[in-house]
Amino acid sequence: MFWNHDIECMPKEELKRLQYSSIKNLVTKLYSSNAFYRHKMDSFDVEPDDIRSLSDVSKLPFMTKQEFRDNYPTKMFSVPNTDVVRYHVSSGTTGKPTLVGYTRNDLDYWTEALARSLSSIGVGEDDTLQVSYGYGLFTGGLGLHYGAERVGATVLPASTGSTERQLELMQDLDVTVIACTPSYFIHMIDVAKDIGIDFLRDTKLRKAVLGAEPWSEGMRKRIEEYSGVRAYDIYGTSELAGPMFTECEERNGIHICGDIAYMEAIDPQSGEVLEPGEKGELVVTMLKKEAFPLVRYRIRDLSAVCDDVCPCGRSSPRISRISGRSDDMLIVRGINVFPSQIEYALMQVPQVGNQYMIQVTREGALDNMVVQVEIKPESFSDKVEDMILLRSHIESELKKYLNLGVHVELKAPGELPRFDGKASRVKDKRSL
Repeated sequence: MFWNHDIECMPKEELKRLQYSSIKNLVTKLYSSNAFYRHKMDSFDVEPDDIRSLSDVSKLPFMTKQEFRDNYPTKMFSVPNTDVVRYHVSSGTTGKPTLVGYTRNDLDYWTEALARSLSSIGVGEDDTLQVSYGYGLFTGGLGLHYGAERVGATVLPASTGSTERQLELMQDLDVTVIACTPSYFIHMIDVAKDIGIDFLRDTKLRKAVLGAEPWSEGMRKRIEEYSGVRAYDIYGTSELAGPMFTECEERNGIHICGDIAYMEAIDPQSGEVLEPGEKGELVVTMLKKEAFPLVRYRIRDLSAVCDDVCPCGRSSPRISRISGRSDDMLIVRGINVFPSQIEYALMQVPQVGNQYMIQVTREGALDNMVVQVEIKPESFSDKVEDMILLRSHIESELKKYLNLGVHVELKAPGELPRFDGKASRVKDKRSL
């Protein structure tokens, strides 16, 4: 299902010409009207006239989150405060947060991107969409809310928490689509099981739009097996606007609206632009943002940009599933470890449940990593020898994927914390 067929299926060369024209106009405008960006371009000895083709975008300097914090709250904005109609604030854990402002046009393009995304997975006027992302400073709730209304769906703004009540409303109002974090949906599955609700039998839920935190293909399979719904990945950050882009029905990468955003993948160390299909750090230029422009912003997410036409017929670029971040990498005994690698390894063990925690400590000069893992109820045993064998097997799987010895602690079902919003699974205590 297409929301804007002409744009979504625009010939590749025509799309590239549109992207170049948009970037040229954006950079020219910023250079003449934004003191921060003019100084940045001057310091890199580049001017708007140097951008003569789409490949010349690589001459432009990168933007980083630290710059947003250094210029908090509105020093990087490109419109007067009277033109800003909304603020959102990121949930950063260190330093100043990122404040994002929106003009009316910014909100409209955000909604347009989500309308295309939701249409691509078959969401429309016959659906009731339960938004179980947080509302407020977090961008997730309102983003999905307005996108769903744009395509004609009925919206249930449930936010997070009160899970039993959410399940009751899901049944009473014949909800067909839910949007939330993967960890919260897993929590909903667990609560539903505890109170005797079967998603297939007792609800009309058929699709789940899941994002705001990393999750693996193995986790998708688990979710679909346990709930019977079809799960789709959604991507976005507060700096972009919020959640914006999803997979289509093919689930062969996340479609990026090429007329709204220009995406690159770079080598995280050298900054060199990678060829299509090569995995690196994502860099985005937002082509239409007014209040808070982004030019070559280093998102830090690791993925690949795919430039071929999707089997669905859309010509827009796609990014592969996010495999981690260039800045959430844990270095343990000199080895690089991403939490997503740990999740992938755990999902290979059938006895492992959906909840886990990662703890990193230091004793003297030695780093230690402990992975706490919940075991499925049917696999949990009172026999010590059975649990020792299972723990040894999980440790072996982790070592195989991480090339690092990791200690595993087995936990009973329900013993580890649940998360209403974004899961916080890593506790690095080495700097405490």
